[in-house]
Amino acid sequence: MTILHSIEIIVVAGILYLAPSLFAYHRSNYNTGAVVVVNLFLGWTFIGWVVALAMALGGRKKGHA
Repeated sequence: MTILHSIEIIVVAGILYLAPSLFAYHRSNYNTGAVVVVNLFLGWTFIGWVVALAMALGGRKKGHA
């Protein structure tokens, strides 16, 4: 395994780990801050990551009632 391959794996893993936060930001989710906090502090557990993903995809968008 080369160093470049190792870097690629780390980058892909980081993107997957932060996916709920990225989804929340991209969708202009009302609770983006809460999603980021849950993702950063509890995302290392599968349950915390799923909760953050559910918050990111299920929350209401900014500017909508």
